[in-house]
Amino acid sequence: MAFEVVAAQLARLSDALATSDHASVVSINLFVALLCACIVLGHLLEENRWLNESITALIIGLCTGVVILMTTKGKSSHVLVFSEDLFFIYLLPPIIFNAGFQVKKKQFFRNFMTITLFGAVGTMISFFTISLAAIAIFSKMNIGTLDVSDFLAIGAIFSATDSVCTLQVLNQDETPFLYSLVFGEGVVNDATSVVLFNALQNFDPNQIDAIVILKFLGNFCYLFVSSTFLGVFSGLLSAYIIKKLYIGRHSTDREVALMMLMAYLSYMLAELLDLSGILTVFFCGIVMSHYTWHNVTESSRVTTKHAFATLSFIAETFLFLYVGMDALDIEKWKFASDSPGKSIGISSILLGLVLVGRAAFVFPLSFLSNLTKKTELEKISWRQQIVIWWAGLMRGAVSIALAYNKFTRSGHTQLHGNAIMITSTITVVLFSTMLFGILTKPLIRFLLPASSNGDPSEPSSPKSLHSPLLTSMLGSDMEAPLPIVRPSSLRMLITKPTHTIHYYWRKFDDALMRPMFGGRGFVPYSPGSPTDPNVIVA
Repeated sequence: MAFEVVAAQLARLSDALATSDHASVVSINLFVALLCACIVLGHLLEENRWLNESITALIIGLCTGVVILMTTKGKSSHVLVFSEDLFFIYLLPPIIFNAGFQVKKKQFFRNFMTITLFGAVGTMISFFTISLAAIAIFSKMNIGTLDVSDFLAIGAIFSATDSVCTLQVLNQDETPFLYSLVFGEGVVNDATSVVLFNALQNFDPNQIDAIVILKFLGNFCYLFVSSTFLGVFSGLLSAYIIKKLYIGRHSTDREVALMMLMAYLSYMLAELLDLSGILTVFFCGIVMSHYTWHNVTESSRVTTKHAFATLSFIAETFLFLYVGMDALDIEKWKFASDSPGKSIGISSILLGLVLVGRAAFVFPLSFLSNLTKKTELEKISWRQQIVIWWAGLMRGAVSIALAYNKFTRSGHTQLHGNAIMITSTITVVLFSTMLFGILTKPLIRFLLPASSNGDPSEPSSPKSLHSPLLTSMLGSDMEAPLPIVRPSSLRMLITKPTHTIHYYWRKFDDALMRPMFGGRGFVPYSPGSPTDPNVIVA
């Protein structure tokens, strides 16, 4: 009898597993088909001045969610439940790494102090602005059981800009200065917001004093410096290994695999050590493009450029499709539907706080940054400040992932206040991405006409995978260097710090770093290949 009961239970379990496997296969098929549709529509809308691929994927995700909602008679709107682990572990790393790998380093480091000022100090200003306003407003609105720690978390959640969408709405070739500033700030901002959010999980708002604040700031500086160091170290280690072993003489596949795995390892190590994986993998990408990429064979260079860009592109499209489909999750809207007016009011207030919070640091910090510039060309103009403010208003998957982490358990919640905050976050993300994302390109065309956007000192980089990736064997390192006069006194160092630091970095790089870690000038070849000097090409 007992044997029959056990057999019956095993049979039911087997049926359940078979049904679950079938549902997973159906979900994956649907998602892959939607990804293909996003790519095709993105290609057809390439020249559209209003839409970009991220917004297209978001719209397709929303439409698919509506269709699923109708076919399941209101029971479900998605085929995959949003998971912050899926986002942070699998989707975000290839996007951030490719951004660091493809970034124009000269433009990025030329504005590094301004980027750090906006990304770190600016995020703190935005955090305090949104948090204090949320405490003052929401505490009077009777939103469930939310307390001060929840309102502080809201400040961190809505201080995180959408650096992924910035890649879509700004062009690195047309607006190199704005791209490096807004995107660089976005990367530092995301890292700062995540660090802030994690620090607030163990923060007691009832015990605040000067020592606690100093410890908090010291911990933040430690995380920032340690994460950057880990990324640089990982990139240099990959460059040294590939240069010394020259794996490409036997297998270019191993070169490519090693670069990919070491980049991903740097991110996972940062997460293991409770550091910022975003900063780590971003700087790992920069170092790999400066040293490691030049140490591999010519075919591996083509392959890595294509592979990193493709993985990033698929992750971006998947991400916006994912967010669009999950936005209509009927469970969360059902718990917030008791007070739709309150939910709309909270979403509107949060959107207004995002606008105010960003303005609170963009314009004052731009003014302070301009005080250190000697020429008008180096200063951030009023029109550029408006574009920087506007382009950073979009909120994306980082905000949603942090909100899910704070207000749900395994993607689900049955608390009224938590459900309202989740639905309000989704509303702000959809509205800001759709509205601000659609209007960013026309705004740039209006405020910054095409005749003033170009920078003749910088070569164009590939805009898509169909562009030739190796028009220059040396990639972004072939940027034409500006003539730099060696400073003759401390006064020159003070008046032109960027040029002076760049000059001494070049000397250090050429004298010590490149001979040890490779890079431009070290072009390996496979015996018998076209790069072998012993082979005579007819």
